[in-house]
Amino acid sequence: MALKGRALYDFRSENKEEITIHQDEDLVIFSETSLDGWLQGQNSRGETGLFPASYVEIIRCGAGSSPANYPGSPGPLGTQVSSYDGSGSGSGAASPPRSAGGSGFLSHQGSFEEDDDDDWDDWDDGCTVVEEPRAGGLGTNGHPPLNLSYPGAYPSQHMAFRPKPALERQDSLASAKRGSVVGRNLNRFSCFVRSGVEAFILGDVPMMAKIAETYSIEMGPRGPQWKANPHPFACSVEDPTKQTKFKGIKSYISYKLTPTHASSPVYRRYKHFDWLYNRLLHKFTVISVPHLPEKQATGRFEEDFIEKRKRRLILWMDHMTSHPVLSQYEGFQHFLSCLDAKQWKMGKRRAEKDEMVGASFLLTFQIPTEHQDLQDVEDRVDTFKAFSKKMDDSVLQLSTVASELVRKHVGGFRKEFQKLGNAFQAISHAFQMDPPFSSEALNSAISHTGRTYEAVGEMFAEQPKNDLFQMLDTLSLYQGLLSNFPDIIHLQKGAFAKVKESQRMSDEGRMAQDEADGIRRRCRVVGFALQAEMNHFHQRRELDFKHMMQNYLRQQILFYQRVRMERGRKSSAPEVKEWKAGKRGGLAGGASPAAPGTKRLTTALRGGHGLDPGSPLPYKGTSSRWLLGGLRACKVRVTANVSQHTEAQRHRVTCARPCGCSAHRG
Repeated sequence: MALKGRALYDFRSENKEEITIHQDEDLVIFSETSLDGWLQGQNSRGETGLFPASYVEIIRCGAGSSPANYPGSPGPLGTQVSSYDGSGSGSGAASPPRSAGGSGFLSHQGSFEEDDDDDWDDWDDGCTVVEEPRAGGLGTNGHPPLNLSYPGAYPSQHMAFRPKPALERQDSLASAKRGSVVGRNLNRFSCFVRSGVEAFILGDVPMMAKIAETYSIEMGPRGPQWKANPHPFACSVEDPTKQTKFKGIKSYISYKLTPTHASSPVYRRYKHFDWLYNRLLHKFTVISVPHLPEKQATGRFEEDFIEKRKRRLILWMDHMTSHPVLSQYEGFQHFLSCLDAKQWKMGKRRAEKDEMVGASFLLTFQIPTEHQDLQDVEDRVDTFKAFSKKMDDSVLQLSTVASELVRKHVGGFRKEFQKLGNAFQAISHAFQMDPPFSSEALNSAISHTGRTYEAVGEMFAEQPKNDLFQMLDTLSLYQGLLSNFPDIIHLQKGAFAKVKESQRMSDEGRMAQDEADGIRRRCRVVGFALQAEMNHFHQRRELDFKHMMQNYLRQQILFYQRVRMERGRKSSAPEVKEWKAGKRGGLAGGASPAAPGTKRLTTALRGGHGLDPGSPLPYKGTSSRWLLGGLRACKVRVTANVSQHTEAQRHRVTCARPCGCSAHRG
């Protein structure tokens, strides 16, 4: 039920899911239920989207207005009001946001720590959903946004809430007490703020005494690039197997993973992949983490769904192992190599307690010493932003066309060919209704033609498994990768804004130059990381789309070759051959079955008239009957076993007596 509301404060939107509201503006609120502190509604200009619940008051009939204060909603100045203190340091601490993990439902950050005896087998597969919902309206990159009808959907279907570790939260509180010269974003739910990049740019993230992991960026021919993994490897995903537990009460699918750098394979369920995916989102702020294949509530054990998930997990794993940074992540290595149950739990807890996440992760970068003009970097980022938007639109278009073509292959094309085949069969059956005038050979040939078209229809139905499915898998993967970049680019834009603001304040004498230089230096770190990720994306894009197109065209060629072979196989059936022989006999003017000898006689004529083998005869328009009649008068003898004689002997013609033919006249 829609409610009336009024804006208490100004709020400026930062993405297409949000709308801008102004103080004292009349609003229409679609539901009083808060989505993690956000309400969905419509402003006075007719724009529909999200805005902070604590920024508005709901106007109730016959009662006084009351602010829409909900647990976890942002306060007017960007502080988050919550009764939960994640760090245990006091009631005033901000609540750590829950991680959506790129999924439709929230996956609670503390779910792994609450029970030390959790063996994962008690975690139901249905507790996390990775499927990306579609709803009306436009979202990130101009495509349909997330479904806002269930909790945990905001703020973006592509960008998960990234919880701050305890160290970062404490540091943020300390920096808030001492203040900062450069202004902070009022929207504390902005991905620039939520990811911790703002705190990193402003110098609010303390340096660690010892950083165990480092990731290097080096200058390449196309600009900054990630330094290659010194120990590259690959990993296969195969043998999806249905397994049961609790005496068959619960079933699940396990996948065999075989890394090239490990001695033994490991077996993982989809929920293990989901856990790893959430860890990756939580840690790697400026990296486009490939999306996992979607989850499905029903039909999880159907053969087609299992095969589709396996294909897409193979692509996902290929992108993970080829990424110079993601492939070196300790949690990923643990996922691929751990065999012992006790060690698995310890490694899982260690990954969940990793402090080098979010803003702290940016401390692990080692960037080149080469100077880069920030304006040039911004221009390059803008170019990539336009490219990614165009590519996202094109990928969506091709995916839509390919999906429609699959539907036609499985349904329309097969039905049309079956209809044509059935029509031919009906003609054949009709011709058999009056036996005295029916031709068995012709009827059988038409019937075989009908069966051929039916077989071709089945071939069309099976063909998408060979080409279009692989194409759709690749396109789905890149839809996920491209959907990550708007939020990542937003981080860089926010960093640029802080640099410009700090430089302006330094010029006005309101900030020390060394502090402004520090902000610029940290902005370079974010800029180098984003450019390295852009470079890696382009490298993988070229490889993946080249392979996709090669496979599609190769399979298309093989498909039509198989269609031709099917047509040839049906044409070689005895009934069809008999019908063709009868057809040739009719065209030859009633010649005897020995009519194929005409070819040998024609060859003899060429030899008798001194013509080269294969050259045309000078009797254009003459019939086979004329050739036979003329040759009877010559008593022609042709060598029987032509394969054992020379080319000249093959075409030798001997006349018993002069007959006045052109050979004798010459």
